[in-house]
Amino acid sequence: MNILRNLFLIAIISILGVFFMQNSNAESFIITSNNFSNNDTMPNSLIHSHFGCTGGNKSPHLKWQGAPKGTKSFALIVHDPDAPRPTGWYHWIVLNIPANITELKEGQQINHPMLQAKNDFGSVTYGGACPPKGHGVHRYNFTIYALESAALLPTPGSAPDSIERQVKKHALASATISATYGRE
Repeated sequence: MNILRNLFLIAIISILGVFFMQNSNAESFIITSNNFSNNDTMPNSLIHSHFGCTGGNKSPHLKWQGAPKGTKSFALIVHDPDAPRPTGWYHWIVLNIPANITELKEGQQINHPMLQAKNDFGSVTYGGACPPKGHGVHRYNFTIYALESAALLPTPGSAPDSIERQVKKHALASATISATYGRE
């Protein structure tokens, strides 16, 4: 009985150790934007230009710092958790951002080795905010993940939420900045 109890305690300590090691860098890993501050209203330049929205549909400036040691690449996922779908709405997925890149300029072109995965608009580019009319204010989370892997290659046709699960499996840490937008 003591052996089982000791094994259980070792397992709990190991799990807590991994949790605290993975999250020990959480406070120093941050993401910012020149386009908006955390929880600000999204500027028109970042709003979609179709589906009844009339924005500039430019991807925002994003800059991150404080990635944990061992980071081999980054992944960026832009997600609206308030969209009226079980998985929310994925606006932009950028994978394989080299570890030496810590900033994306507003409207930046994404080139090799970076890879854009298909979003919920059905494209592999940034798709700005455009919630359904009358659906209230939505949150748009811009999350950068520091990854232990240099490259992720999702299966062609992978759903965005499936790609996000893959990214999270390889994440050492993550940082999020959010913007809001709603249409009457």
